[in-house]
Amino acid sequence: MDELHHLSATEALRAFRARRLSPVELTEAVIARAERTEPVVNALCHRFFEEALRQAELAERRYAGQGEPPRPLEGLPTVVKEDEPVTGQPWTQGSVRYRDAVAGHTSVFVQRVLDAGAIVHARSTASEFASAAFTHSELWGVTRNPWNPEFSPGGSSGGSAAALAAGSTVLATGSDTAGSIRVPASFSGVVGFKPPHGRVPVDPPYHLDTYVHSGVLARTVADVALMQNVVAGPHPADVGSLRPRHVLPDPAEPGRDLRGMRIALSADLGWAVDPEVRRNTREYGERLRAAGAQVEEVGISVPRAQVMRAAAIHFHYGFGAVIAAEGPGITPYAEAFARWAAEEAAGAGVLDGYAIETELYRPVGELFERFDALVCPTAATRGLVAGEDYVGHGPEVDGERLGHYLESLLALPFNIMSRCPVLAVPSGFARNGVPTGVQIVGRPFDDDTPFRIGAAAERPQHWPEVTP
Repeated sequence: MDELHHLSATEALRAFRARRLSPVELTEAVIARAERTEPVVNALCHRFFEEALRQAELAERRYAGQGEPPRPLEGLPTVVKEDEPVTGQPWTQGSVRYRDAVAGHTSVFVQRVLDAGAIVHARSTASEFASAAFTHSELWGVTRNPWNPEFSPGGSSGGSAAALAAGSTVLATGSDTAGSIRVPASFSGVVGFKPPHGRVPVDPPYHLDTYVHSGVLARTVADVALMQNVVAGPHPADVGSLRPRHVLPDPAEPGRDLRGMRIALSADLGWAVDPEVRRNTREYGERLRAAGAQVEEVGISVPRAQVMRAAAIHFHYGFGAVIAAEGPGITPYAEAFARWAAEEAAGAGVLDGYAIETELYRPVGELFERFDALVCPTAATRGLVAGEDYVGHGPEVDGERLGHYLESLLALPFNIMSRCPVLAVPSGFARNGVPTGVQIVGRPFDDDTPFRIGAAAERPQHWPEVTP
């Protein structure tokens, strides 16, 4: 098999079971690829390569019929985002302040990945305190986009997305509070899923924060579904976790075309969006039509100013306040995030935020009375510059200089509408070589439909050749 490092998880599992490929061979290929690409991409902050190879040998024995049978993710190299705790491993939060911190427990989310047989060969980089839509920190330096290293792979789960695109992992975990899974997936040309709130357990106290989601990234829709079925399900420590456990059907099974499905398409949600992103979004709509769906471009408006106001209120009274409590000396972008939330939330209380969030969902909820799903861009821009802090300004989009980089993230509204499942998939490329993406938004708690749509319109992806 050529280019083992870019083999999909589902293909690898079939090859393992048929004894055409060993988990050791795949792990060796991924490690070799990481050693080649990391000088450019810088997506892996902690490496456990020797231990990974030992685990791969044990997985190989399972597939040979020795000992226990193989588990759902048996032998698949996987990176875990740095913000998730794993007992005995560093837990720095991307901050020099916690350079020497070691986790004393493993999150329920990650424990499910480990129990399913995944091999965690490395931890992936994130922005400090997972507080930005790009990935760099004083502790780990700049993580770069494998497609064009002048740009960021996005954030905060940028290391996970970049590792997938570079071929230095097969599966990856992420977390999503303002698009932190979907935005890196978009900029990196991979697939990411923000589950509806409660589908995947989250560690306390953030399990009570409706904006916060733990989720997964991979290179194909089927791979994301495979991993999502491992991590989903209720847990006694998370009062908001949903019962019963929902299992996604195989999104690629025969006969699952889109005939009879009605899909709403918006090229912008009423926001400033780069013309190339608009073009690729509409072209994705043509793919859906070719798969049999009835696609209608709609003029829906989810007011950007109101989204920013609601988000600022929410963050000011929660996540932003935690960052603010760190005091001076943190990265400029983390400090600016907490300051922005406080300033933009001035004069508002929690109930004011709830009122705005209610009104924001109304037009989307009305769409779902007529359509099975909504498709729109994930990010408005063709990319965020690698290493740029974006303090006091956002990127320029379609001739408009944005005041904050969050204004370029069409993913953010669906953290507010947190019960909607959202699958982020590639839609094409911009002229600068950076991928663009769309998000497939399902009705509240209807996880199956976004996966069905994403699989039906999926195309084989070529991958970048990263040259040190």
